[in-house]
Amino acid sequence: MAQKPSIPKGTRDFLPIEVARRTYIFDTIKHSFKKFGFAPIETPSFELSSTLMGKYGEEGDRLIFRILNSGDKMLKADLQALEDKNLARFANSLAEKALRYDLTVPFARFVVQHQNDLSFPFKRYQIQPVWRADRPQHGRYQEFFQCDADVVGSDSLIYEVDFVFLFDEILSNLQLPSFTIKINNRKILSGIAEVSGESDKLIDITVAIDKLDKIGEEGVVKELTEKGLSSDAIAKIQPLFSFSGTNEEKMAKMKEFLATSEIGQKGLEELQFVFDQVNDLGLQKAELEFDITLARGLNYYTGAIFEVKANGVKMGSICGGGRYDDLTGLFGMKGMSGVGISFGADRIYDVLTELELFPKETDQGLTLMFVNFGEKEQAHCMKLVKATRDNGIDSELYPIAAKMQKQMKYANDRKVQYVAIVGEAEMAEDLIQLKNMETGEQAEMSIEEVIVHLKRF
Repeated sequence: MAQKPSIPKGTRDFLPIEVARRTYIFDTIKHSFKKFGFAPIETPSFELSSTLMGKYGEEGDRLIFRILNSGDKMLKADLQALEDKNLARFANSLAEKALRYDLTVPFARFVVQHQNDLSFPFKRYQIQPVWRADRPQHGRYQEFFQCDADVVGSDSLIYEVDFVFLFDEILSNLQLPSFTIKINNRKILSGIAEVSGESDKLIDITVAIDKLDKIGEEGVVKELTEKGLSSDAIAKIQPLFSFSGTNEEKMAKMKEFLATSEIGQKGLEELQFVFDQVNDLGLQKAELEFDITLARGLNYYTGAIFEVKANGVKMGSICGGGRYDDLTGLFGMKGMSGVGISFGADRIYDVLTELELFPKETDQGLTLMFVNFGEKEQAHCMKLVKATRDNGIDSELYPIAAKMQKQMKYANDRKVQYVAIVGEAEMAEDLIQLKNMETGEQAEMSIEEVIVHLKRF
């Protein structure tokens, strides 16, 4: 018996209508990226394991897809490490390459490798797939696209402001009715760790806090306890989990809470600059919210951090990002500050689908199909098809002289917008019966009139 075909969990096939909708998302994002001055680059789908490992924290490293060495390279497996039960070293000897986990670390490698070919500040955008060995669930896939925009070579906070407006413009252009841009600053989180007396456990604190919306306050407290935080430290941090009020009220409370922390105060100053600029310029639809529990569990963030959620939809964040002041330092290039954001195209797709927000045009199929009545008509229509294609109109001729019912069913299944009917009478008059498949209206036209009519759409 033949094996039933299937694909790995966490991956998907895309039908033509789905590809058209995804293309609409990518084109909308790309248009604004270019408008804001970002230039496109691409990097390989896989990198050296050494490039990726150790950049995302312990949890992130576990989600990296490793590529098993092949051929003679398998002979380089570190069997001594296996005997010593050093599984990490043994795994590294088996897999020298890995699928990229995100686009940011490969971008940092790209900047260092091509630094002599770039002008700084360097603004890039990148729309490519990434892979994570995460547990597949609603809105979470093992293969998905990221749409990133980053700036490296400047620590100016105007870029944080720019990114807030980039979120606002793109999601507004995608017709999302309501969405919230959550913002925090990693320096504020460092200040919280300092004030609580647990500066050395900053990573543990941020990783736990970042899970607040998933495991709740009780779960976060439990995890912090398991990570060795004292009960006094947890008692100082815990009130922040239910922080409320306007952005101004939250800022005032945090200034008081972080009064003794220089780094915490610096984070608040940076955040205040962003709020002041955004308030002065005004957003289209977005609500900008100071979320003190926003941590984003990636170790490389050092300043502002962002997360965007679509309101009224059961979905995690659809965008995120932040500032990373020395990511390129991991590859030997010190002092190169950067900041970037990412749009989760797959989650955005799910949100637009749930809210039925895709424009009608994205669901339209072939513009024009010629009906096939037989050998003579077919030869005549082949010339007409070429004429329409030469004028930029996507068109085709049904391949055989099948029953009209079958040809019209095909046209409906393909969501064909117009059907051209050319029989003996039309051939004699050099005319075409053009039928609008949505309205059912039919008009007699010359090929020149058909071209003019369809090129308007």
